[in-house]
Amino acid sequence: MTLQEIRSLIRDVPDFPKPGIVFKDITPLLAHPAGFSATIDRLAERAAGSSPDGILAIESRGFIFGAALANRLRLPLQLVRKSGKLPRESISTRYELEYGFDHLEVHADAIEPAGRYLIVDDVIATGGTAAAAARLVRQQQGIVASCMFVLELSFLNGREALGDLPVVSLLRF
Repeated sequence: MTLQEIRSLIRDVPDFPKPGIVFKDITPLLAHPAGFSATIDRLAERAAGSSPDGILAIESRGFIFGAALANRLRLPLQLVRKSGKLPRESISTRYELEYGFDHLEVHADAIEPAGRYLIVDDVIATGGTAAAAARLVRQQQGIVASCMFVLELSFLNGREALGDLPVVSLLRF
């Protein structure tokens, strides 16, 4: 499938979650086996050049793409979750939301020093969540090989929050 065909599987939902927002719904892509597989193929192609040692998938839709990509690349998968969701010792970082602050966590033993990690999520909007995940990698002396997204809402300038980190997005809106 071409990127344009994959793009056609993303549905616009006006006024969700509030008036004036056009939500990019990935569920039609997930419901389309060939489209989902092609998306993972494209991510895997782009990930190969960054020589990753593991994948960090961001809660919750990032888990879907991160797990499939980790399986395809035969890499370990680590989960980046909201505060209080991980069962073992974890490290945490605070990040800003448009309406306040929140925390992300990863297991304390998830990141190897000098290990190279892909950070995977479905969408990059303002970049705050991915930047927080990158801080978790750096706190443990890991290296962010790349930040990978299926969709990029480029009008929200999320790449700026990631500074000089490599960013891959398959589809830009």
